[in-house]
Amino acid sequence: MKKAVALIAILTSFCLHAASPEGKKVVLKNAHVVARVTGVPMEGENFPCPNNTAQDYDLHGTDLGMFWAIKDGKYGIFFGDSSGEGFKTFSNGGNGSNWRSNVLAYSSDTDLSDGLTIDGMAVDDEGKAREICLGGKGNQNPSDYFTSIPTSAVKAGKLDCVHYMNIHNWAGKHGRWPTHFSSLYVSEDDGASWRRAKEVTFGPESHFSQVAYGKKGGMVYMIGCWSGRGDDGYLARFREKDILRMDRYEYWNGSRWVKGDENAAAPVIKGPVGEASLLWQEELKRWILTYTCDPKLDENPIMDHQDILYLSTEDITSWNGPRQVLSVGNYRGMYGGYMHPLSAKGDKLYYMLSFWRPYNTFLCVADFSLE
Repeated sequence: MKKAVALIAILTSFCLHAASPEGKKVVLKNAHVVARVTGVPMEGENFPCPNNTAQDYDLHGTDLGMFWAIKDGKYGIFFGDSSGEGFKTFSNGGNGSNWRSNVLAYSSDTDLSDGLTIDGMAVDDEGKAREICLGGKGNQNPSDYFTSIPTSAVKAGKLDCVHYMNIHNWAGKHGRWPTHFSSLYVSEDDGASWRRAKEVTFGPESHFSQVAYGKKGGMVYMIGCWSGRGDDGYLARFREKDILRMDRYEYWNGSRWVKGDENAAAPVIKGPVGEASLLWQEELKRWILTYTCDPKLDENPIMDHQDILYLSTEDITSWNGPRQVLSVGNYRGMYGGYMHPLSAKGDKLYYMLSFWRPYNTFLCVADFSLE
């Protein structure tokens, strides 16, 4: 009961401020958990739970939950490392049987005020949620651990694409998660089947090992960083039709766009940045970025515990610093903050949060305005 009460309390007083270039501020108020999305409710938990992912898809424990718009009111949701039957809540993250590095859900729910309903998932022959980006289960050398974790997804032209990082160690130095590479999987049938797109591959030292995609005016922008939570944020862009043409990617060097040379990219956001989500808010005419910040990796931390930070700007090449954070009180291990595409319009910011010890995902909401 105490654990569930703590979870309810963490989002009751969320108010974030990020200054815009004109001096106005994007203000978020009245933030709270709307509903549980995955897993089984804990004893004493009072959140709505419109899905039974454990029974329906053998999805008992998972995290992340990044959204993108597929088409015609259909949305995709990529989750991270996922556990099946035998999963134990509050047992240090992922555990249990049927480990999958990632799984994919679909939703056509456009009224999120009472929670998010999952219509279905990509499943295997047994009806269980299946792995999309090849992870540890496909490794031919069991002694060489790796898992493939989605970082962002986007509809680019006719392709649905997910960027992922192939991690071989969760305990790297300076907040990094060492990778073999980062790459894309793509779908040409609205998210039903997927293939690896090797033509887009970032090396283990790339500042685009982990990215957040955002779309505006026929362009895809991406904020990137090393995999982990210890890097600054870097910026690149490309036309939607060129997502598989790395030679046409342009990188912001601090004063201009440089084509085809990711080493030219300069930081646009002071770190530490991790698990970012990027959105162009059409009515406020602002870019919005949410990300996980670990104060242990910050030379001048503005909080004493891991938190979700928030930024906004009109000009994606120039960002102001975060003004406030989401306090977690006595409940630690919050991360993510992936925004739903429906937040691009209206005055509600819907986003997905993960909590480490329950190791599941929750839909949250905040009111926002420009003041």
